[in-house]
Amino acid sequence: MKQVKCKIPVRILTLLLGLFLSVSAFAQSMITGQVKDATGEPVIGASVLINGTSNGTVTDLDGNFSVNVQPGATLTISYIGFQKQQVAATNGMVITLQEDQAQQMNEVVVIGYGAVKKSDLTGSVTALKPDGKNKGLVVNAQDMLAGKVAGVSVTSDGGTPGGGANIRIRGGSSLNASNNPLIVIDGVAMDQTGIKGVSNPLSLVNPQDIESFNVLKDASATAIYGSRGSNGVIIITTKKGRRGLQVSYNGSFTVSKNSKNLDVLSADEYRSLIANKFGTDLYTLDANGNQVPTAYSRLGKANTNWQNEIFRTAFSHDHNVAVSGQVANWLPYRVSAGYTNQQGIIKTSNFERFTGALTLSPSFLNDHLKVTLNAKGMWTKNRYADGEAIKAARQFDPTQPVYASGYDNFGGYYQWLDDGTALNDSSWPKTYYSLATKNPVSILNLKNDRAISRDFLGSADVDYKVHGFEDLRFHVTAGVDVAKGRQVTDVDPASPQAIYYGSYGWESQLKRNMQLSAYAQYYHDFNDKAKNHFDIMAGYEWAHFWHNTKNAYWSYYPSTNGDATLAGKQRNYAPYYYATENYLVSFFGRANWSLMDGRYMVTATVRNDGSSRFKEHWATFPSFAFAWRINEENLFKQIDWLSDLKLRLSWGMTGQQEGIGDYNYFAIYEMNKGNESYYPIAGDGSLARPKAYDPNLKWETTTSYNVGLDWGILKQRLTGSIDWYYRKTNDLLNNATVPAGANFRNQVMSNIGSMYNMGVETSLHWLAVNAKDFNWTMDYNFTYNYNKITNLNGGSDPNYFVPTGGISAGTGGNIQAQHVGNAVNSFHVFQQAYDKNGKPLEGVVVDRNSDGKITDADKYYYKAPAAPVTMGFASRFEYRNWDLGFALRASLGNYVYNDAFASTSNMSNSEIFVKSKFLVNRPTDVVADNWLSTETTSTQTDYWVQNASFLKLDNVTLGYSFANLLKQGSWNGITGRIYGTVNNVFCLTKYKGLDPEVFNGIDNNLYPRPISFILGLNLNF
Repeated sequence: MKQVKCKIPVRILTLLLGLFLSVSAFAQSMITGQVKDATGEPVIGASVLINGTSNGTVTDLDGNFSVNVQPGATLTISYIGFQKQQVAATNGMVITLQEDQAQQMNEVVVIGYGAVKKSDLTGSVTALKPDGKNKGLVVNAQDMLAGKVAGVSVTSDGGTPGGGANIRIRGGSSLNASNNPLIVIDGVAMDQTGIKGVSNPLSLVNPQDIESFNVLKDASATAIYGSRGSNGVIIITTKKGRRGLQVSYNGSFTVSKNSKNLDVLSADEYRSLIANKFGTDLYTLDANGNQVPTAYSRLGKANTNWQNEIFRTAFSHDHNVAVSGQVANWLPYRVSAGYTNQQGIIKTSNFERFTGALTLSPSFLNDHLKVTLNAKGMWTKNRYADGEAIKAARQFDPTQPVYASGYDNFGGYYQWLDDGTALNDSSWPKTYYSLATKNPVSILNLKNDRAISRDFLGSADVDYKVHGFEDLRFHVTAGVDVAKGRQVTDVDPASPQAIYYGSYGWESQLKRNMQLSAYAQYYHDFNDKAKNHFDIMAGYEWAHFWHNTKNAYWSYYPSTNGDATLAGKQRNYAPYYYATENYLVSFFGRANWSLMDGRYMVTATVRNDGSSRFKEHWATFPSFAFAWRINEENLFKQIDWLSDLKLRLSWGMTGQQEGIGDYNYFAIYEMNKGNESYYPIAGDGSLARPKAYDPNLKWETTTSYNVGLDWGILKQRLTGSIDWYYRKTNDLLNNATVPAGANFRNQVMSNIGSMYNMGVETSLHWLAVNAKDFNWTMDYNFTYNYNKITNLNGGSDPNYFVPTGGISAGTGGNIQAQHVGNAVNSFHVFQQAYDKNGKPLEGVVVDRNSDGKITDADKYYYKAPAAPVTMGFASRFEYRNWDLGFALRASLGNYVYNDAFASTSNMSNSEIFVKSKFLVNRPTDVVADNWLSTETTSTQTDYWVQNASFLKLDNVTLGYSFANLLKQGSWNGITGRIYGTVNNVFCLTKYKGLDPEVFNGIDNNLYPRPISFILGLNLNF
């Protein structure tokens, strides 16, 4: 008999189940509660999460919260600095959170190829999270480090929009090779070569996307990066998605102004100077009896402040939107987009940037397989202002107007003309006088120098914990960095900088870098009396760096050209193309052994690098470290106020291969052809010529020693660390002079000597007040660093040195030198002589070798640009919803050669009214000296090497935080913060120039750092 299936009961059962679930849902109710700390004070902003869901809320200003949940459901309450609690939901509940004293110690710190708890660190590593409440104007990531980390010096490239910075960790370890630290972004090591439009690789990361910085300083921490770790490592980790949908917006609007002008003579002061020096006659007679215009006759009738003419009030704005959450309880995600438009205070300069970032971090196989996918993109547009305008604004005659009638062929700008006669002179050649100071406004407005760049950084991390053998994990990281930049320059034919009829051209750069690393890690805890923990890691890495450069520049023959067939035609030019690549293949390993439950720790690392940049490809870089948690000893456990005391000892070797070119150890031939060939001998003029090379070129190697002590008292409310280090670098890479014959050039990259850095660094963090409505924190860091060159391969001659540091003063040349027994880039100068009143004697220097004559042999080594002492201090006060913070930074003992003054120090008539053709203005300080000497000794003395120590108030921020804005029903509304910041507030210094913060120690045309006023808004939905 055929069986009939009844479907009606199944349908009824399904309907009843749905109704039951609906009733259960309706059974949920609004649960309210409060979160307090152990003292009974409300905890503001604590997270309240419904277990098993992505739903939750945060506490308000009184610690209260409300959440729509079924009574009895489990809630997880968490807040930074407190232990998590899981509680059953009941209406009117009060939760008391307990302080987590061990949280700081258990904080995870990212290191090379892995992460460890802060308490288990054996090397010198500083973990830093961006300060979201007091950061000042931040366009690039390096701005967030300035003054924050002991042993780390950050000097920006002036106030250039979107500009980079020079970062030094424990001083530079090289002379001519790169001194920049290795930058690692989400596991991908960046190369040190920039592209047109973006010289700074950190521009790729929007500061709002950064989760943390981890600065690796000693060899124990950096040796795992081998040949690239000598200058330290900065590891940047970006934000990832988390449970719970969150939308955030961070935006700011900035007004920037030039904070200071160089004090030069005003128009009236300049007229008086000319009248006093040259008289008030309008004409004089030359040797032939002809009337010649005098200096006084060349004065104009205007009153122009040329520095004000090139500066402006700049307006900038920055926006970032981020969305994070989790899909299907297994796929956390975060996506962000940012836009920056930074206007420079010098007219025509501007920086525009779009950034985008996507992070996916799914987990599979019950969290045994974790994948992280990162993609970052950037598009920038940069308009540059020619730095020559800064110098011209200080020297152009202030009595002349910006624009003048009759100068139509020159864009309407007043300029100094070739014959120095009036415009109505029929013999006027209508050309510029090439040696004259150029109208600074015309330099800016008649030159369009812009660049567009694109950059993409992608990485994939795969981490697998073996099933059934969870102590073993495999990790693979693959990354690619592709960037392209193109700079186009158009100089108007009317510009004084133009060659013939304008100078046009472009240059493009493309780089493609790829990296693949894989490692296996085994770790195991032995539950014996010794409580051992052991882990060992071994891995392999392959990296390929490729980039090329193309350019072409041209101009047009003027219409007045003698050959009528060429007039107005494009001049011949030869495009340029260059491509290069290098490889790095590495094997590395690390072993950690922790004994007595972490009381004693030992770390050993080794890396074997093979580089295509050296004939001997392979080199090995080992390191060892030991740490002792002294406070875990029975004797110290009895000290209640001592919460942390750890001794660290380390030794290691690292290498250097950046900034030296790719193949300098064997002969490479370059082709020259076409009309621009150096030797157009036959045919198209092609000629192959060898580049300079050194077949014995090898690694630059740094050996480091470190002794450190970490401590904490009063339950970690006051913590700090102190480190002593010594770093010896051998086989320094630098351009060295070689005899002619062996090479077609007399300079080649070679290993030339050795040097060392020695120093002490310390940092302090103090939670001074932690009360109901008021919190006060302070952070301080101090660094002392001393460096000395110990050997140069110039023989035993004590007078041997390598010149460096080009200047414009006098006849030019160099003002610095590398010399055994002195600091790197020491100033090599004459000793100024003074009278009994301490006034410098014009043109008089000390005969230091007492041979009765003044020669270069009388020069000596005096001071250096790098500051031996740097300090940073930051503090923040928080009262209820308000916060007030500031950051100070000090540099002591840095010296600067004031090229801006030295190059204009000659007050002789011939230097004021040059060639009887044009007038030049002067700074008021050099006018007071009234030096008339034309000797080189006047500009190359220690008088111009000035103490540039400074104290800067980097920023002050006042903010107000709010919560539950526009709250409706179960939606908790918007939380956020509005703030105002003043950036670059003041600078205290004795330095007479514009700004004492000059990286290379030579002050010439530095783009001024502006004072900025910022209004910002942060919102979280």
